[in-house]
Amino acid sequence: MFQQKWWVLGFLFSTYTLIAQTAGSLTGRVLDNKSLLPLPGATVVVDEINVGVITDEEGYFYIKDLPAQTYNITASYLGYENQTKFNVIVKSVGTSDLLFKLDEVAELLEEVVVAKSPFRTSKETPLSTQSLSAVEIETYPGGNNDIAKVAQSLPGISPSIGGFRNDFIIRGGAPNETVYYLDGVEIPNINHFSTQGSAGGPVGMLNVDFIREVTLSTSAFGAEYDNPLSGVLAFEQREGNTQNTATKLRIGASEAGITLNTPLLKGDKERANTTLMLSARRSYLQFIFALVGLPIRPDYWDYQWKLTHTIDNYNTLSFIGLGSIDDFSVVAPEEFDAEQQSTIEQVPIIQQQTTTMGLSWTRKFKNGNGRLRTTLSTNRLQNIFSRYADNEQKTGVLFENDALEQETKLRVHFTQFKGAWKFGAGINLQHSKYENDTFGQREGFDYNSEFDFMKYGLFGKASRDFMNNRLSLSLGIRADADTFSTGSTLVDNLSPRISASLQLDENQRWKMNASAGRYFKLLPYTVLGFQDNAGNFINKNNRYTQSNHYVLGLEFNRTPTSRITIEGFLKDYNQYPVSILDQVSLANKGGGFEVLGNEPITDTGNGKSYGLEVLFQQKLTKNFYGVLAYTYFFSEFSRGDGPELPTVWDSRNLLSFTGGYKLRRNWEVSLRYRYAGQTPYVPTNVDASLSAYPLIVLDYNRLGEEKLDVFSQGDLRIDKKWNFKKLSFNLYFEVQNFLAQAVPQPPEYGLDRDAEGNILSPRNLSVVDTNRTQTPLPSFGFVFDF
Repeated sequence: MFQQKWWVLGFLFSTYTLIAQTAGSLTGRVLDNKSLLPLPGATVVVDEINVGVITDEEGYFYIKDLPAQTYNITASYLGYENQTKFNVIVKSVGTSDLLFKLDEVAELLEEVVVAKSPFRTSKETPLSTQSLSAVEIETYPGGNNDIAKVAQSLPGISPSIGGFRNDFIIRGGAPNETVYYLDGVEIPNINHFSTQGSAGGPVGMLNVDFIREVTLSTSAFGAEYDNPLSGVLAFEQREGNTQNTATKLRIGASEAGITLNTPLLKGDKERANTTLMLSARRSYLQFIFALVGLPIRPDYWDYQWKLTHTIDNYNTLSFIGLGSIDDFSVVAPEEFDAEQQSTIEQVPIIQQQTTTMGLSWTRKFKNGNGRLRTTLSTNRLQNIFSRYADNEQKTGVLFENDALEQETKLRVHFTQFKGAWKFGAGINLQHSKYENDTFGQREGFDYNSEFDFMKYGLFGKASRDFMNNRLSLSLGIRADADTFSTGSTLVDNLSPRISASLQLDENQRWKMNASAGRYFKLLPYTVLGFQDNAGNFINKNNRYTQSNHYVLGLEFNRTPTSRITIEGFLKDYNQYPVSILDQVSLANKGGGFEVLGNEPITDTGNGKSYGLEVLFQQKLTKNFYGVLAYTYFFSEFSRGDGPELPTVWDSRNLLSFTGGYKLRRNWEVSLRYRYAGQTPYVPTNVDASLSAYPLIVLDYNRLGEEKLDVFSQGDLRIDKKWNFKKLSFNLYFEVQNFLAQAVPQPPEYGLDRDAEGNILSPRNLSVVDTNRTQTPLPSFGFVFDF
């Protein structure tokens, strides 16, 4: 019977496929990568069918009557490197526009075609970088169109404990060592229910329909970025639609969202100078949990916008924004369940709101030799994090952190090209405001913090090619300081960096890359704002956290669309914050639902993370694309002046694979697999937890005595697209954990109770039978373009 149902369903799909073969169109623009000015007369070709067009005087192109399917698109221009965009999905409605930025060839050789590598690198960051297109994010298995969750599967990133949070634990570093930028605007939080002092959370906020490309750098950071210790995650948004209004509706397993992309004030012009992208998303996970009888109620909204106005060919204004409204509460089930009861008692109650807004002005120099980008932005986090003796009634406060973080930033970035040299310089000014009302019964905390200060920084960098373009070299330096903390000065925080890349053969297939750099990070506001009972800011005299990176890599471009890389890396940490209460490095914290750093610390910690990473990557070729990566590493941090010990992220082995295969009739099958070795965890201090219950107290002195089992999870996804005249429709079905592997987690504890839920006397804590199954989790969703 089950097989008959699937046979009928397959027949219906095939029938609709035959009906819905409507052609689509493809638009985009070709620019000079140096000046960002249009390239009129450039050729844009659809590789699979060898159909091409020429760009107009503004660099735009339009290809119509394309069969709705997947293509690779190549742009070329005399004297420039060819560039190919892979895995471009053409639909009858809602096809995303393309943007090509072509690099000029230094020496034009007759009858020689020079193609740009499809793998995104730069002279400043020639290694330790990966990028994802919007199409790759949309069809990612287990990603649910969540950009943060998808990026977690990139090479060198460890899964969080439990595997469901979007914490960026890169090459053995801590979860709060990555910074996030959206079109050059820094975003402190990219997740709902984010951990204050860190940035991880269970659900990402960013809308994939706004995104053109996501790039993660795990070393060799650009000098324009302040505060990264392990990673820079940069999101590039697409431009708004200058000609027609487009709407997209997404209905997923846990939320629904709508996106509007439209020109404004177009009038009779062919293209509008002003465009607007606007979206809103609402969760319904809380209703699903109520239906199935789960006690938690995660309720969230998010919204995003981008307003762009082109003044002329040389000046553009952009106003972007991103925000969220989160509410996490609990409701007791009708019937007693030991696991659900412990969850109700122990989880935090969270009310959180975030907003980020940024106004950017990009001015291109008329001689084509540079540009100036000025950005004014503000961000705000309001976080009320509480634990109660009675979470359901919200009575009996045991811990409460009512905090406000607000930043206003001015960034100026100047880029100049002189001959073979590329120069960059800039400044950043930041006003920070922090308020925090904290009560902790067990810790004896009861204080109110309120302060503001200025943070400032400057940077410079230069790069060029040597030896007939076989050797590229980049140098950079930046320095940061602030008017509140007293542990470091501008000179103390000087952070030089150098990167080099050498072509080893005439065919440009082998390349050696290297980088070294020193990076600093200001302590989180939760650390700086902590006060003792006398009202003293006892953490303000601690220094910025320091990380020295050394990376050496070998790259082999097996074909024009595939590569193999091997990288050895070392991250050497100094001045790392250590908890005085728990006598443990803060590198072991920040990966759960908590407030990171709201405690007294010292900056006497050290650490190392080092290892080897091997990667194979192939862009879409013969219907297949994929990334396979293996990382072997050590993550060790000290508890102060003592020896360096393995951290909770020290799994030693990371293996990841993500790939997909394009089938006929717009079917696609994609697969993701992640593996992490046994990981140390912090055992529960049962006696202290019994005394403090429902607070659970961890015994950091026993860190490393026990390990979680290996993490092994596979996710499978199947996509099918239909194209009609005024509607494009995508149905996806995915199975998370299709290998039916148990997700390792530390033991959970709860009070002993009878069958009716009454607490037994004398009170005692015991391990809760979580009834965790290894059952795969199926889900499906819809995407409508109209």
